[in-house]
Amino acid sequence: MIPSPTFEFGVENIALSLMIIFLSGVIAMLISKKTKFPYTPLLLFMGILVGPVLGWILPEVARTLFYYVRAFGLFIVMFAAGFQINVRLLKKHIGVIALLDTVGLFITALLSSWFFQILFHVPWTIGFLFGAIVSGTDPATLVPLFKEHKISKNIETIIITESIFNGPLAIILTMVALIIVLPQIPAAKPFISFTPGASVYLAAVFYFLYQIFASALIGGAIAILTFWTIKKLKIYNSPFTEVLGLGIAFGSYVLGEFAFASGFLVVTVLSLILGNYRAFFKNGDKNMDSAVKRNSDFNDKISTFSIILIFVLLGASLNALDITFNTIMLSVIIALFVIFVARPLSTLVILPKVGFKKYLFISLEGPKGAVAASMATLPLALGTMLNDAILIQWGELILTATLMTVFLSMILESAWMIHLKKKLLS
Repeated sequence: MIPSPTFEFGVENIALSLMIIFLSGVIAMLISKKTKFPYTPLLLFMGILVGPVLGWILPEVARTLFYYVRAFGLFIVMFAAGFQINVRLLKKHIGVIALLDTVGLFITALLSSWFFQILFHVPWTIGFLFGAIVSGTDPATLVPLFKEHKISKNIETIIITESIFNGPLAIILTMVALIIVLPQIPAAKPFISFTPGASVYLAAVFYFLYQIFASALIGGAIAILTFWTIKKLKIYNSPFTEVLGLGIAFGSYVLGEFAFASGFLVVTVLSLILGNYRAFFKNGDKNMDSAVKRNSDFNDKISTFSIILIFVLLGASLNALDITFNTIMLSVIIALFVIFVARPLSTLVILPKVGFKKYLFISLEGPKGAVAASMATLPLALGTMLNDAILIQWGELILTATLMTVFLSMILESAWMIHLKKKLLS
């Protein structure tokens, strides 16, 4: 759907840029360790510094690398996150998590889209596209925070599992919104074919549901095949374990996309089942435990690389935008609305199940992150591909407002975490 970039620079430029990106990541993480400040917004800061400010990374290099990193980086983050889910606690809180990932997701999208439409005076379809992009939450920001502050396992499971699943769901919703805005793009053909003769909105509902159920079935089938392959070949403790796991994950993503499902949700389901294989398969053993642990640790490491690449490259690409002061101020207002109005209202559905204090904690700990930041680039990329001045303008507004929402939500919700814990969970 997005055009492939044209390479007009050498391998040396790419190698130098990667060196700068990873050094920037190290600096951001060292600062985070010393100051207890979340490292994800620091990565964005570093990207802006080495890109637009200092010019160490050329904008065309940043945009080209980001084209590939956006998809592969998100895929790796989703695959690693699935291993973090505790299926026993998931079953315990499945009702609350299901409400957050369905009703909560849609209410967040609708409220955010309505406010974006009102503030920027854009068509409702453009507002809905923004709402879909910011509807999910971010496990990459939450996991290290919860490890540091030792949150209750029950609350941690609810919030982390919600974010792990609503990431792929937000991606699906964003793709549906993009197709509603631009039904002429190639990705719209299978979308429309689901309900021939029906309206695009009815097709959207069927397509969304198909993506969820097809992805779950494909992910589950591949998880079963993977488990028995490891058992039969007895490749528990060799380097082949991580190679096989990652290879199967890439294949699962491609298979999911080929079947018009969500490759991101496929790999999330795959990693959830493999990470909790004892709950799904009877004949587990210590060798399999070791293999799962090795894969989980390996995936965490490459997920960290992916997060560094996503946020630093995103910051380095920002000089392509013509952002006015007025746009920034309106984006701040939208970000505050998403954090303090849309998220709390969308999570009201769980209030009867968890009580007021736990509801308030969950509602104020739903930061946006890698998924929203990556998907926010799609409208602008499509506008550039189609040479559509209006879509480019709207794409710039969506990208600016999304990045501000990501930035403020990560900073604020990381900063008040310890205070919320003392007031609401003690």
